Amino acid sequence: MPSHLWQPAASYAAWAHEHAYRKDGKTPYVAHTFRVAMTVRDVFGCDDEAALAGALLHDTIEDTPVDFDDIDKRFGREVAQIVAALTKDMRLVEPEREKAYDEQLMAAGWKAKLVKLADTYDNLSDRLDQGKEGTGLRKLRIRCDRSIAIAQTEPDNELLARGIGHVRALLERADAVKP
Repeated sequence: MPSHLWQPAASYAAWAHEHAYRKDGKTPYVAHTFRVAMTVRDVFGCDDEAALAGALLHDTIEDTPVDFDDIDKRFGREVAQIVAALTKDMRLVEPEREKAYDEQLMAAGWKAKLVKLADTYDNLSDRLDQGKEGTGLRKLRIRCDRSIAIAQTEPDNELLARGIGHVRALLERADAVKP
């Protein structure tokens, strides 16, 4: 395995999300995964290789044909477990799916929780930067609150505390926007 997991993870994420776009229909989806990884590293201050690779790959199992075994083989068990913890079981109806997702994140390690904070941070930041309001913004606020609650299950982790602080600051910015 390479000494910098993020490099092949970035390439693999770009390949896996090659034809996918964000909801705006213009932005390549992989831009989101790159921003999540940059948030983990540059905003939250975490340079852990597995966390960065997990951030880059966090949506691959859920949104592409890639599975746990593919990630495990290419990037190792730790990265595969991070990505799996960030993967919703789409076979479940939404209320059951969200409950099961929160439970698996609570049981996951701090790296998965940090990536989840970065994921919600990026989604909310992107929405605010586009000037979009309404129901979608309210749902993102709820997701941020859930991510914070999950991350708070490890109160002694400095990186999670920093991530929580950044997500809260972004929520304050969102509160200044009319609902």
